[in-house]
Amino acid sequence: MVHIGYTMMTEQSGPRDLVDHVVRAEGAGFDFSVISDHFFPWLRSQGHAPYAWSVLGAAAQATSSIPLMTYVTCPTVRYHPAVVAQKAATVQLLSEGRFRLGLGAGENLNEHVVGGGWPPVDVRHEMLDEAVRIIRALFEGGHVTHHGTHFQVESARLWDLPETPPPIGIAVSGDRSCALAGRLADLLVATEPVKGLLDAFDRHGGTGKPRVGQLPVSHDRDRDTAVRRAHAQFRWFGLGWKVNAELPHPDSFEQATRFVTPDDVAAAVPCGDDPDDFVAAVRPYAEAGFTDVALVQIGGDTQPQFLDWSEKTLLPALRAAFG
Repeated sequence: MVHIGYTMMTEQSGPRDLVDHVVRAEGAGFDFSVISDHFFPWLRSQGHAPYAWSVLGAAAQATSSIPLMTYVTCPTVRYHPAVVAQKAATVQLLSEGRFRLGLGAGENLNEHVVGGGWPPVDVRHEMLDEAVRIIRALFEGGHVTHHGTHFQVESARLWDLPETPPPIGIAVSGDRSCALAGRLADLLVATEPVKGLLDAFDRHGGTGKPRVGQLPVSHDRDRDTAVRRAHAQFRWFGLGWKVNAELPHPDSFEQATRFVTPDDVAAAVPCGDDPDDFVAAVRPYAEAGFTDVALVQIGGDTQPQFLDWSEKTLLPALRAAFG
């Protein structure tokens, strides 16, 4: 069985539209939702980057049952981990227990804005490890004082703490992050259906824990239109985290993807309105062992038509295929 989720992609819609979209997604029958947490879009053509946590608060009040999740928040540079713990606890209360806190080591694109520099990947993983431990300590209640390698916390306490803290997910891309997730996370987050990542997660303590994937799609009645839109807004997706994490600006992504063709994108992203193509794209995640897959419909102004089509056609097809 694979749960099918909906992505509030903050890089392609404004805050009010994002809330409207997740309300529609709940009505359409999606099993859960996730939201990206960016300061910049990857490409100028996407055109947006509202504050994800304000959107989450509004979404928690506008919906009643659909689970919410960050996909993902970096708790190390732009945000201090104590602040992440506070806002995660607040969203858990607002949503009445529907929130999962997805965390990752971050991308230069978003974290550079506070002027603290961009550490090498091994340091970023050290920072993430320390940050997760601080967040978990605050979720336990009481005062927390921490003098660590990367973070200082002075007598912090969460005064509004949910009875059940939000589960913590950690994004993985290689063995080191899988080891960190296996030790510290309640669930795994990944953007590629690589079974080796899940196996490494299991080796390090992740056996039996949920694993959440994400898949970009481009629905349109006209397949050529869907392909053009996917190329215009999502051609960066195939660069991989090792590249995406280092580029500092949308113009950098423009340059890095200047030789990516529409055919390249169409080979990686299901485009058009044939549900079989979308089922085939989800299948590698199911076969790898993912329990949850969040779909990203490319194009902010296409969300209503995608959600209507999902309710009538796509979600029934996916459930027939994967339970």
